[in-house]
Amino acid sequence: MAVPKATGHRFTYADYRQWPGDERWELIDGVAYAMAPAPTIAHQSLVLAIAAQIDDALDGTPCRTLIAPVDVLLPVADEADDQATTVVQPDVLVVCDPAKVTESNIRGAPEWIIEVISPATARHDHLTKRALYERAGVREYWLVHPVDRLVTLYRLQDGRYGGPEIVEMTGERSPAVFPEVVIRWQAVLDKLPLGAARSVNPHA
Repeated sequence: MAVPKATGHRFTYADYRQWPGDERWELIDGVAYAMAPAPTIAHQSLVLAIAAQIDDALDGTPCRTLIAPVDVLLPVADEADDQATTVVQPDVLVVCDPAKVTESNIRGAPEWIIEVISPATARHDHLTKRALYERAGVREYWLVHPVDRLVTLYRLQDGRYGGPEIVEMTGERSPAVFPEVVIRWQAVLDKLPLGAARSVNPHA
């Protein structure tokens, strides 16, 4: 569950890198949000199944498909890494600009982000992270609801996300930003342990 750290201090990536490795956090505008220590097996199975389909489709292109944990810095202008106040760990991300890929993190907005949510994280992912990803210029943002078997899609148009499109996790779906990628939802759901859809508990 994303829980803000109870302090008035504005944290930076320099602070974040000093925190214990067994604690998992994200920073959004200097506010630290606690994440669950580890995602469930069902959550990881779903994330890996989605990422594998994307990675296969983008093989041979400059684009890279990554899964959490990987630090994604969304700095303001030329803000140095240590001074960055926004660091997130999306479940799945696609980045196509090699200049954004460093040895230790991704610096700048990915083209596509997918977050797997639960009732406990829905508000944070739908409101706080949606506004953040819109501002940062993430071209497409998907929220996967494994319990309801629904996907909420946002696409960047003229610098803003339009109204959400909500679709069922059935058949096939391609993102507008990568029409060559085809997500086959049944193949994703088949990777979940029997009866696990209602126990998925994502980390962010």
